[in-house]
Amino acid sequence: MESVTPAAAHTAHIDTGDTAWLLAATALVLLMTPGLALFYGGMVRTKSVLNMLMMSFVSIALVTVVWLACGYSLAFGGDVADGLIGGLHQAGLAGLGPSSVHGTVPTLLFATFQLTFAIITAALISGAIADRAKFGAWLVFVPVWALLVYVPVAHWVWGPGGWIGHDLGALDFAGGLPVEITSGASGLALCLVLGPRLGFKKDAMRPHNLPMVMLGAGLLWFGWFGFNAGSAMGATGLAAAAFLNTLAAGCTGLLGWLFVEHRRDGHPTTLGAASGAVAGLVAITPSCGTVSLLGALVVGLAAGVVCSYAVSWKFRLDYDDSLDVVGVHLVGGVIGTLLIGLFAEKAMTGGPEGLLYGGGLAPLGRQLLAVAAVAVYAFAATYGLGRLLDKVMGLRAGEEQEHTGLDLTVHAETAYDHGVLGHGAPVGASPFVPTAQKVHTQA
Repeated sequence: MESVTPAAAHTAHIDTGDTAWLLAATALVLLMTPGLALFYGGMVRTKSVLNMLMMSFVSIALVTVVWLACGYSLAFGGDVADGLIGGLHQAGLAGLGPSSVHGTVPTLLFATFQLTFAIITAALISGAIADRAKFGAWLVFVPVWALLVYVPVAHWVWGPGGWIGHDLGALDFAGGLPVEITSGASGLALCLVLGPRLGFKKDAMRPHNLPMVMLGAGLLWFGWFGFNAGSAMGATGLAAAAFLNTLAAGCTGLLGWLFVEHRRDGHPTTLGAASGAVAGLVAITPSCGTVSLLGALVVGLAAGVVCSYAVSWKFRLDYDDSLDVVGVHLVGGVIGTLLIGLFAEKAMTGGPEGLLYGGGLAPLGRQLLAVAAVAVYAFAATYGLGRLLDKVMGLRAGEEQEHTGLDLTVHAETAYDHGVLGHGAPVGASPFVPTAQKVHTQA
């Protein structure tokens, strides 16, 4: 929907209830990126945990700058290229003052809400390249990728005149295509460009802090209510249904993953519980506003079961997706987007129905085409960008940096004293001396 200018304010108004809910939802979605940082940070080894946290946090700043400069206008401005991209007439949020309205909320709030989606999508990719990417190269990659990949796909799916949402008629309520499939396909491309970590398939690379992983998963789940229910753009019954569907799918995703672990390995794990919940939440993202509660339960369960197997594909296919971005976000996003073609209900969509409710094969075909187009574009564009940056400035950290750990060699810090000092600080050392200074003094 286009923004409404002050001159046309008599045709639209700001609803305070809708605005209050979207303000809260925006804060919830922004919290997901620090939650992701903890989730990823706990999954890596002690020597690179701070680098992992930084890759998420710096994405907030980088994506915000390019989104406000031109990203929002290109994604949600008026279409200028047959459904492929928007124009630049709202670059810098030009003309979008406090009284500009999008539906029933301020346009500035809508732009900020959509910004939080773009932020976490870029941050998600970092999990595929953990432990071995140059931080400086990541600083260049993120803003360029956001404009090259995320912005066009967001326009295709949600922008006015976008070819997937408007012309094809594929459904995506809260981001299965622009967020989950885009980040998963891009993560696969980038980890192929970088190559595997030193010791991949030889050394144990277990999560160093599972309580941190669980905390991160909890924050992600909490924020996901803003992600999905906020996409209703108002305090409505549809928002309530999306909220409940999100909770339900996260639960069945968790249970499905644990069931597979118990049968396959004999041990249901905390990492499996966290991963299963995230898999269910990923899959329900595109479908939370299109399927019933029964559909949500099935979507989450399917994602928990399938993704629990998909994370092991990297060992057979020899690609080092460090923290399972492909196995969870790409596979989960595909599952959730395709199952719309089976479980979509008129009561939720206001019209389109899935195959199981009399809609025929056409809805499933539309969802499949959208998935294929977005996955292929995101993979190809990211692979090309990765190769270019690798040739120009190098994407991979040096072997010694990777062996020692990126925390100390890049950031001159460590998350835990014992990670560098072995048995704590030297006798008599002041506890108030920063870790980095202690390290250099000891050296």
